[in-house]
Amino acid sequence: MVPPALTYRARLRTEGAALAACGVAGSVALLIADDRTTENAGSTVVQLVVVAALLAVLGPRSVRTAIAGSQPEGVREATGEPTPLWHLPLVVAILALPLVLLGAWDAGLRVTAGCALVGLAQALVLSPLVAADERRTGRVYARASGSRILRGTRLAHAQLRA
Repeated sequence: MVPPALTYRARLRTEGAALAACGVAGSVALLIADDRTTENAGSTVVQLVVVAALLAVLGPRSVRTAIAGSQPEGVREATGEPTPLWHLPLVVAILALPLVLLGAWDAGLRVTAGCALVGLAQALVLSPLVAADERRTGRVYARASGSRILRGTRLAHAQLRA
């Protein structure tokens, strides 16, 4: 059985909340650091609305696809290991810092705010979708080995009730 803290639902909630916090912190830091961060505000808003719309469509579809493809065998072997939370600020910084160093402070803000949106979507939209499926099917899901950011999440599941 997968420990509750390592379920896919818990991963989405915990990692999403942490990524959102890192994105917000990065955004605030950029806004405080330089006035160029607010240049092209209209473009920033439009791009973030597009990101939110894509998350609203592609996020749930991705979760449903992962759930539908989950395998009943191997749940005990499913890694379920969460991304170390200290990785998340590094991800946000690695994505935003090159833009800031090139003087594109507003683009850096788009990245950090985009990370915040992704984290919020994971924690507040995708995690509840998994929880609803778990209630409906009596299963619990865990991330299986072979999951990759560009190839998608592979899940294993255990049946908790018939």
